[in-house]
Amino acid sequence: MADPDRPQLYLITPPAPSLVDFPDRLARVLDGAEIACVRLSLATGDEQELGRAADAVRAVAHARDVALVIDRHFLLAARHGLDGVHLPDGARSVRKARKELGEDAIVGAFCGASRHDGINAGEAGADYVSFGPVGASPLGDGSQAPDDLFAWWSEMIEVPVVAEGALTPERVAALAPVTDFFALGEEIWRAEDPLAALRELSAALA
Repeated sequence: MADPDRPQLYLITPPAPSLVDFPDRLARVLDGAEIACVRLSLATGDEQELGRAADAVRAVAHARDVALVIDRHFLLAARHGLDGVHLPDGARSVRKARKELGEDAIVGAFCGASRHDGINAGEAGADYVSFGPVGASPLGDGSQAPDDLFAWWSEMIEVPVVAEGALTPERVAALAPVTDFFALGEEIWRAEDPLAALRELSAALA
């Protein structure tokens, strides 16, 4: 049983997983750790590739009662029986996605390091807001979501908040008191043993 005061874990798929072995790797992680949600986050824009990946990952996640959302493509979420969508553009598409997917779908919004965007996404009906990266990263413009953003959000806003990007055991320990979820992606998939990497990163939550 999950501790309601302990942040939950949320997995982000690699951008180009091999469907030959990734479903088995994902299954091992889901069988070995308590995971709240998986996000299908692929670099491709090919509808057929996305559809095949959605079906393969859905089979693994739903067999274990784990929700599956897809990055951006909310029309594919409905078509492939997924649980919702993760929107990378803050509040801009939240209402449209909600109208398309219905009230029961998960609609999440990534808001970078912007409190303003996060508030707007929550007011538009997002089920969660994510901020990041939370550690130093050469990606994007180099901006980082500060710890005090999470502290303020957890005190003032009821919408659940997700910390993601450049996570390390130290960053997990620092943010554990002020976030609801940690979203882990390449931090674990680049390791030879993703489950071991996940356990190392989440040890601070034990």
